[in-house]
Amino acid sequence: MTTRRAALRSMVAGSMLFPAIVQDLLAAGEPQVNPLAAKAPHFPGTAKRLIFLYMTGGVSHVDTFDPKPALIQAANEGKKPPRFDKYLPGGWKFAPSKATGTEVSELFPHVSGILNEVCLIRSMVADHNDHFQASQGLHAGSVTVKRPSMGSWVSYGLGTENQNLPSFVVIAPVLPYAGALNWGSDFLPGAHAGTRIIGGEEPILDLNRRTPTAELQQLELGLLDRLNKQHLGSRPGDNALSARIKSFEVAYGMQSEMPQVLDLTRESDETLKLYGLERGVNQGFAWQCLIGRRLAERGVRFVELVDSGTTKNWDSHNEINEMEAMGKNADQAIAALIKDLKSRGMLEDTLVVWATEFGRTPWLEQTHGRGHYNRCFTCWMAGGGIKSGIVYGKTDEYGLNVVENPVPVHDLQATILQCLGFDHTKLTFRHAGRDFRLTDVHGNVVKAILA
Repeated sequence: MTTRRAALRSMVAGSMLFPAIVQDLLAAGEPQVNPLAAKAPHFPGTAKRLIFLYMTGGVSHVDTFDPKPALIQAANEGKKPPRFDKYLPGGWKFAPSKATGTEVSELFPHVSGILNEVCLIRSMVADHNDHFQASQGLHAGSVTVKRPSMGSWVSYGLGTENQNLPSFVVIAPVLPYAGALNWGSDFLPGAHAGTRIIGGEEPILDLNRRTPTAELQQLELGLLDRLNKQHLGSRPGDNALSARIKSFEVAYGMQSEMPQVLDLTRESDETLKLYGLERGVNQGFAWQCLIGRRLAERGVRFVELVDSGTTKNWDSHNEINEMEAMGKNADQAIAALIKDLKSRGMLEDTLVVWATEFGRTPWLEQTHGRGHYNRCFTCWMAGGGIKSGIVYGKTDEYGLNVVENPVPVHDLQATILQCLGFDHTKLTFRHAGRDFRLTDVHGNVVKAILA
């Protein structure tokens, strides 16, 4: 059957009237949908937003949150692990958390103090043993091909509560493994890609206007908006174009709102001290965590904080003592973020996830280091509908294998989406003839850790 649009297109497609007619039809009956408009999830979620703390390089589970006294004993007695030369004892003592009694290493003394807010998952399993693929798997659910990142899926599903800010922001001073793929939108509309903040004197490139006056910028943008809408009107149904135009509009809104987010002058001395942040500092992980809280309270749905890049990270092949600096960099700031959210009444509807791409080997690699290990590692979750003060999952006495309640990465992703109000099997996008989702054909919600 011939539709009204098809008939009109047939009659006037070659005329100068075509764009105006299509624009009128769109305005009358088919208004353009804002890709970043706030949307309701599948069901009421326990969390409205997520802060994702990504520790780059592969944090050693046996040196942080999964104590193994048998490993130390085996190393001291000269026992050999299967197919390898020798076990490597940890470099840090473990002590019971005053908050829960759960043992945590000296690397995270501040985080130890907030474990009463945390669900510690000691039974994570990743799909790959290399940084690039494992990072991509953690963020996008695939270790083989490019896919939309978890933050983009959340943006696509929820939109933003603040139209002057992106729905997905990443604070990454340097690029981690897999780079921008970790926050890319791939086949989802471009407006759902993460906006990167780098910190320093110019935390976001081109944030400040380049025109001499605000009035001149308004004139330029008014003309650009008119031309964009005319261009869009001649291309009905082009969702990618609509999303691109919306991203420009958000960029303009950011010029007025983002400087306020980045301005810490009104933060109290008490708050800065909590984070271990000196007044006037505009970079570092403590700064990232405080800015992350400020973004979350202004309606940004997904905030990712990346602690390091492809060097000087948790990838301790040659010397595990290098992790000392990484722990000091992150520990106080992370604990402060949890306390800060709690004091503001935000933790109950903000999901905080601390994650890394894989763990480290219990055996020696090179001089005094550990290799990549994806068969078991530790992550944790807090707030946003997660049971607090518990430990879930278990590895064997040497930290070699999961022996109780394994949690593959896709299960972690499914659980995150569940907290945000989504059935992970139904948050889909049609592309190349099939419906794609973050968890692909995998994933089960870990119901035992839900409050």
